[in-house]
Amino acid sequence: MKITSRPFGATADGQAVTAWTLENGHGMAVTVLDYGATVQALLVPDKSGKAVDVALGYDTVAGYEQGGACMGATIGRVGNRIAGARFSLNGVEHVLAKNDGPNHLHGGLKGFDKCMWTGEAKGESLVFSRLSPDGEENYPGNLTVTVAFTLTEDNALVIAYDAESDKDTLVNLTNHTYFNLNGGGSALDHELMINAERFCESDGGCMPTGRLLPVEGTPFDFRAAKPVGRDIRPDCEQQRLVGNGYDHCYVLSGSKAAVLYSARTGIEMTCLTDLPGVQLYTTNSLTPQTGKGGAPMGKYEAVCLETELFPNPLNNWGFPSPVLRAGKKLHTETVYRFAVR
Repeated sequence: MKITSRPFGATADGQAVTAWTLENGHGMAVTVLDYGATVQALLVPDKSGKAVDVALGYDTVAGYEQGGACMGATIGRVGNRIAGARFSLNGVEHVLAKNDGPNHLHGGLKGFDKCMWTGEAKGESLVFSRLSPDGEENYPGNLTVTVAFTLTEDNALVIAYDAESDKDTLVNLTNHTYFNLNGGGSALDHELMINAERFCESDGGCMPTGRLLPVEGTPFDFRAAKPVGRDIRPDCEQQRLVGNGYDHCYVLSGSKAAVLYSARTGIEMTCLTDLPGVQLYTTNSLTPQTGKGGAPMGKYEAVCLETELFPNPLNNWGFPSPVLRAGKKLHTETVYRFAVR
């Protein structure tokens, strides 16, 4: 395993950004920035042995600061949405930033994706850490967070999250990499399997209603692999509500969450997690923009598989709780394993 680092420019307020790269002995490499603990590049060998960058992103820090899509970033304190941008904990109401219509999204105006992390090589891992101070984005508690990225010799990227707070707080961490196994262009031809029999019904603001709907007989059924774009239909109300595509949380039936495959490159990605849900997002609302190497990015050009607790959990009875009690330790892992077939 080889670990290197290099300068990657600076933020608008002058903070130097470093790009860290992990390389294994089988042609795979991942580059992670200490700005946002962000996956900036993910090189995977295709069926001809050529390295394909399967993660959308930017060539500059300014791209990540201005892009507004949390591309490749670590998301927190609470990934996904909180209805009404407020929650009650221990009888105290906490009012959050409304950065998604009337709701709170991906940690607020300055979530973890917009923060500088401290990066270091530890053994064969890249470890990024930060202290989220009490009151940051109006969340309670001094929260210590670490995210470790490990690249194995069998071409798996392991992301391990650890957190601890001195007060009861909310935590729902995830990674927001935009995967395109073709290396660019439309991702609607990717074949996708999701190991889930139910998904969270969404209202008009991408907010779960609390109802868990069966996938059987609907365009949301990915239990058998099918092209991502095959069942995107204008007459499907659930898809229309989120921009004519998928932006829904699936209720996983096991640790093997999903398998994504590109026949064009032969690259297959298997997602495994100890979390109960995965948000499938097909970039329905991604505004046209320029990515790495001047490549265009936009609608339907990636598949996001964000492992997480279900969105808006405190406002929906029976959803897994995001409450992290003071002094308790959170640990969770997600694996993205790559192969060729």
